[in-house]
Amino acid sequence: MSDKVAIFIDGGYLDKVLQNEFSYAKIDYQKLASWMSNNVSIFRTYYYNCLPYQSNPPTKEESERFSRRQKFHLSLNKLPHFEVREGKLEHRGYSADNSPIFVQKRVDILLGVDIVLLSSKQRITHASIFAGDSDFLPAIEIAKNEGVLINLFHSKIYLPHDDLWQVADDRIEITEEVINNILR
Repeated sequence: MSDKVAIFIDGGYLDKVLQNEFSYAKIDYQKLASWMSNNVSIFRTYYYNCLPYQSNPPTKEESERFSRRQKFHLSLNKLPHFEVREGKLEHRGYSADNSPIFVQKRVDILLGVDIVLLSSKQRITHASIFAGDSDFLPAIEIAKNEGVLINLFHSKIYLPHDDLWQVADDRIEITEEVINNILR
């Protein structure tokens, strides 16, 4: 089998990095995937995130935010070899300061299932993951046991969990120079 890489992007983590580290930089996701491929042929790029929460009935602002994100996900799905996987954002009440509490559900398990299926079916030889969450560890360990090389892409400020750092074969930081090369 020739070398193939699957790109796994935790959209929530990437959004936080772009917002707080790179002043809301607007990037070209195909260029991001190409950079993350490390010159290995791309099998597919998976992008994981949730649509924004909408109350019932939704406010005008909620509807507009939901529509913008939906259009963004549709535009990613139109890119060659891209697949958007949507979790669900659930409202879990209010904090002490009366701000709403939202919890992202299903995103981590979707990523985990995809990496396990692709590695166990020997569809990929490499996995490039842009994430910081240790919930992915069991799936990554299975992929490694199947012979898949794991490249962890990360932020300088929002470092990945220590256990995720340890299990990765290579760790690559996204820098200002990289961002400038992948801007829209």
